[in-house]
Amino acid sequence: MKAVRIHEFGGPEVLSIDDIPMPQPASDEVLIKVHATSVNPVDWKIREGHHTGKFPAKLPLTMGWDVSGTIEEVGEKVSAFKKGDEVYGRPDPTKNGAYAEYIVVKANIISIKPTSIGHTEAAAVPLAGLTAWQGLFDHGLLKAGQKVLIHAAAGGVGTYAVQFAKWKGAYVIGTASDSNADFLKRLGADEIIDYKMEDFEAILKDVDLVLDTIGKETQLKSLNILKEGGRVVTTLMPEFVAEAKAKKVHLIGFMAQSIPAQLAEIATLIDSGKVKPIIEKVLPFTSAKQAQIESEQGHTRGKIVLQVI
Repeated sequence: MKAVRIHEFGGPEVLSIDDIPMPQPASDEVLIKVHATSVNPVDWKIREGHHTGKFPAKLPLTMGWDVSGTIEEVGEKVSAFKKGDEVYGRPDPTKNGAYAEYIVVKANIISIKPTSIGHTEAAAVPLAGLTAWQGLFDHGLLKAGQKVLIHAAAGGVGTYAVQFAKWKGAYVIGTASDSNADFLKRLGADEIIDYKMEDFEAILKDVDLVLDTIGKETQLKSLNILKEGGRVVTTLMPEFVAEAKAKKVHLIGFMAQSIPAQLAEIATLIDSGKVKPIIEKVLPFTSAKQAQIESEQGHTRGKIVLQVI
């Protein structure tokens, strides 16, 4: 089978298309025929060697930690799935990923994919969707009527966060370029701040929750717009814990976990028309190099999907 792998850490040039043996599922695993995967910032961060402490993977490594596809084979201890089931999920980032024709994953990290969309769209959901869900609800404790600021609202995580927060009944504010303002309002944002022209710190106050995917100065300034007891939840390193404590607010860092019950809940929202995946571009998975370069530039609206079938 074909897989896009790295044999060393580095720039996009280290990605290679290899012919490798098809993996075999262990007793608690399933073999998935990959229909589509998608590109996330963690892909190129692992490729560059930045996350070897957090994700100690062995080289050569197949990239890609989103998957939508059909189950080809199940391990003998797996009872929740059968051959032919259409599933989606976020594979373990310490193991081989889904820029490949087949992948094996633990059966307890996947879920039946949304039935109302195809694999191309479903592949854009798991990592970004779980990140938005867990950031807002598990760590952010977002409730109806609260005010939430979502940074990089037009990005992969941001587009899900806007929709989830609106579904929850929050007042949703997003930072984005002006060109994305109308698009985000159609997704459910109540207010857009043009980060190129406006300073969100000067405009906002009494915010209950900030979802931060940018870090550094943005993270620090976000502490200044919170209510006492408010929260900044970041997908990056929480750099300003002392400052947060002094302001009597919370700064929480997290990394998304694969939780099938949440994937099932997200699938229900998608199938009921309350949430939709936003896809900027679909490329063949053999164009992973181009896709990662574009992702790294940081101006993608929603997700870039890599089509395998």
